[in-house]
Amino acid sequence: MAHTIEKIRNFAIIAHIDHGKTTLVDQLLRQAGTFRSNQAVVERVMDSMDLEREKGITIKSKNASFHYKDYLFNIVDTPGHADFGGEVERIMRMIDGVLLLVDSFEGVQAQTKFVLRKALEAKLKPIVVINKIDRENADPHKVLDSVFELFLELNATDEQLDFPVVYASGKSGFATLEWKGELTEEIKNAGMVAIYDLIADKVPPPVADANTHFSMLVSNLDYNDYVGRIAFGKIYGGKIKVGDPMVCYHGDGSKTKGKVTKIFAFEGLLQIEINEASAGTIVGISGIEEVFIGETLADNDQRQPLPFIAIDPPTIQMQFLVNDSPLNGKEGKFVTARHIWDRLIKETRTNVSLIVKETEAAGAFSVSARGEMQIAVIVEQMRREGFELMVSRPEVIMQKDENGNMLEPYETVYVEVPNDNLGDVLQNLAERKAEITNMHHQTKTVMLEGVVPTRGLIGFGTDLLNLSKGMGIMSHIFKEYGPYKGEIRARANGVVIAMEQGVTTAYSLDALAERMKLFVGPQEDVYEGMIFGENARPDDMVANPCKAKALTNMRSQGDGKGIQLAPPLKMSLERMIEYIGSDEYLEITPNNLRLRKRHLTSAARKRAGGKV
Repeated sequence: MAHTIEKIRNFAIIAHIDHGKTTLVDQLLRQAGTFRSNQAVVERVMDSMDLEREKGITIKSKNASFHYKDYLFNIVDTPGHADFGGEVERIMRMIDGVLLLVDSFEGVQAQTKFVLRKALEAKLKPIVVINKIDRENADPHKVLDSVFELFLELNATDEQLDFPVVYASGKSGFATLEWKGELTEEIKNAGMVAIYDLIADKVPPPVADANTHFSMLVSNLDYNDYVGRIAFGKIYGGKIKVGDPMVCYHGDGSKTKGKVTKIFAFEGLLQIEINEASAGTIVGISGIEEVFIGETLADNDQRQPLPFIAIDPPTIQMQFLVNDSPLNGKEGKFVTARHIWDRLIKETRTNVSLIVKETEAAGAFSVSARGEMQIAVIVEQMRREGFELMVSRPEVIMQKDENGNMLEPYETVYVEVPNDNLGDVLQNLAERKAEITNMHHQTKTVMLEGVVPTRGLIGFGTDLLNLSKGMGIMSHIFKEYGPYKGEIRARANGVVIAMEQGVTTAYSLDALAERMKLFVGPQEDVYEGMIFGENARPDDMVANPCKAKALTNMRSQGDGKGIQLAPPLKMSLERMIEYIGSDEYLEITPNNLRLRKRHLTSAARKRAGGKV
């Protein structure tokens, strides 16, 4: 069914991580009749990746569409985590309005500020949704005041400040325009009609001209093994049919000619093929392989390209290397440099904020991204696909000013911590060269705001959880490049390194356990240079975890029997990436994660300037 431009609404849902975007989209799709009555639908249906379901976060922005009355609603679900900000920035040109979702208990958070700033800069019409109003201790009116203050802080226009507000529960599936402090049966039975009507009334139709030549700004990318790269975006002018000629205007001024081979649209969550599309609609077009985010597709090479979209640069880089450990090749299907390079290049086809380069070293590639979470997601995906590889510690990307002085990236960090743990957290932040700019005392917690070098944030999330017994909350956004702050100590304790290859024994680990935290249990494979524990002291230590009990002619219980070892510390992939030092690698296989020194033998480490 074709819709006129006046009946099309293109909008996105933006929010801080965990404030309920994907759950709200579920309800909007369900109540609009997107799914059949007998169709089995999982929760958080827009989270299509396994990792998104496991972590409870959105990683890639996704499109869906549904019909309401005689309107066509095109909706985009965006990530709330700063590491995936590239996903947010690039879809702003596809849409004409945003639903800003704010938790009625937690209120405005760091990523709320980040995504809203991008939306206001793009001159989009905001609708504020105060979500989770049925949550215990919710205070929707107080949260609304903080949202208004945020709009003022971000220099919103008078029109943007006059935003409509709706109170909702995405999980329970209801919304209301008025909130008087109590949940009535009328509100619970209202459904999502209030949100549908606000979108139809307040989000403007697309800025597009059906009577001019074809032009489209590429805002998202997908890749299909059969049709190649698919460029998604909003058609700004004219219409396009399968088989029509088209030209891609690249960011560097060059042009590439091609022909439309496929056009894709959305019907609910399904990506469907169509024969033609017109101005105002969001579609995917294939036919030109070398097309990137921000570039323009037009009908011929005599047109003026649309303004190019620039996104914030990456601030973190890591090395991806071929696994050369003694245990390599035992678990993975893809282990060579060519396999790793091809997989990283495939990732850059759809992930615009990722930069991959070859290095001078054989089998080593430099990967630049927004943060360690973004890289950890890529590594976890590769691991599940059967890759074996190693990664280095994340390093920030430095710049130089016109006088040659070193500049490093800074982040604004927001921390909420219980009163009892404030001193420990402040000391930890001070060691990371943070400057606290604001401190707000609440009943049981303290809200801290500060500026910290990006280097100082690596590993801080884990420290915060440990110092606050799991009660601390942290979020951060990129601020600017500033003067280099000097050395920041990465890790307080040294590590324990295996001195030979073999299988760990309970007898040996029991003798070592008093002096260290163990990362391995008995009967696990280790090799020389592998890290199997954390030392209680700042220095690294070499030890043998494979030593067996000496045989005697005395009767005994046997080797290792009766030994009670505490469970080893098993760290997550993200934690290991934060934990490793500059002279260490993280070895990643489909079944195991192992920490190791770059130089496996003690002699090689001493030659490289180490102590052990």
